[in-house]
Amino acid sequence: MMLLWACIAWVLAATCVAMLPMRRQYVPGVALLIAAPVLILWIGFAVAWWAGLLALAAFVSMFRNPLRYFWAKARGQNPQLPPELRS
Repeated sequence: MMLLWACIAWVLAATCVAMLPMRRQYVPGVALLIAAPVLILWIGFAVAWWAGLLALAAFVSMFRNPLRYFWAKARGQNPQLPPELRS
């Protein structure tokens, strides 16, 4: 039951962050990005491995742009931010 409430809280938090202006989405978005793998592993262990894979697919789909950015940074490239995020 705790897993269900944690997932509901994450979805509601993600929805609230999505309604923020783009400049204000960065910090809470990173927090959600860090919390998601914990929930995905929890789902995989508590429910089934295939449910964890479905959750991972949904996560990668939602966070594809930040994941691309962090992947490029990890490889030593200098990716460009969208104009609305530049200072």
